[in-house]
Amino acid sequence: MDPAGNLRSDIQQALQRQRLTAWQRNFLTDIHSRLERSQGQARLSDKQWKKVFEILGRPSNVIAMPPQTATRRPTAHRARKSFWLHFGRTGRRLKWHLRNLAIGFVVVAAVTVGLQVFDLGREQFQSSPTTMRVSQQQEFTVTDGDTVHVVGEAAGTRLVGFNTPEKFSPECEYERQQGERASARLRELVAHGTVRLTKVACACAPGTEGTKKCNHGRYCGTLLVDGKDVGSILISEGLAVPFVCGRTSCPPTPRPWCKG
Repeated sequence: MDPAGNLRSDIQQALQRQRLTAWQRNFLTDIHSRLERSQGQARLSDKQWKKVFEILGRPSNVIAMPPQTATRRPTAHRARKSFWLHFGRTGRRLKWHLRNLAIGFVVVAAVTVGLQVFDLGREQFQSSPTTMRVSQQQEFTVTDGDTVHVVGEAAGTRLVGFNTPEKFSPECEYERQQGERASARLRELVAHGTVRLTKVACACAPGTEGTKKCNHGRYCGTLLVDGKDVGSILISEGLAVPFVCGRTSCPPTPRPWCKG
């Protein structure tokens, strides 16, 4: 007996003789085609079989359903399962140890990453604002070759120990050109190195610091790039001259660029 063959025959007869709706005809046609292509081994759901028998007008137990082929798990999964079954209790114990080892590795990796992040944050905190070890773009701008302006402060900061040519009030065109070069060079230095700006006391008469009578109301400071004073760099490149003040006063400002 061929249950699947009988079913295909019944469906074919129903398609030829019965009055069917367009949906029922399409449904039975599709089921018939699937049974034909699969030689009766098509996998249909219980709901689909029930609908077939309902359209044919017969209870589902009159016609046996074609056998369904069991879905087999992937070969890799069966191999893993056979491995653990083969070793029995020893295999289960080994599996438990391997799982705990993997969990321990993940925990150690997470702790290591957390400590690295903590150390990085601590270094950034320790290197911020007191001595202003910061980049030019974040904390201060270059005004000219020997003056910077800290963001948020009303007055600029005059760098001590050297003097560069004036570009805003030059005594000659050559001084203006050299002043532009000194400003550009200072911007280049602070943009490509580790910078430390430190405020120092100005060489002014007692009680005058912070007023117009002391350094035109400006602050005083030193600026290091990669540990080297920018004044020494500019002097060595011919863009500045030494200008060393005493404790409470300064000598005349050297401006040799327009002489001779």
